[in-house]
Amino acid sequence: MTAKHYLGWTGFAARVGMKPGALGKYKLPEPDVYIGSIRGWSEQTIDKWNAARPGHGGRPRKTA
Repeated sequence: MTAKHYLGWTGFAARVGMKPGALGKYKLPEPDVYIGSIRGWSEQTIDKWNAARPGHGGRPRKTA
């Protein structure tokens, strides 16, 4: 059986190149798993979310 790997808050931030505190201002995707009250996201979920963020390849940046 292959173990699945999930990233928590700190791993999520590292994967998208942010500090953990900066994630609080974003609407994050629903976690793929909960372990107690700890949220976990797959690398694929994080990459998909990051690609769709304004200014990061998916959608254009908002202009004033």
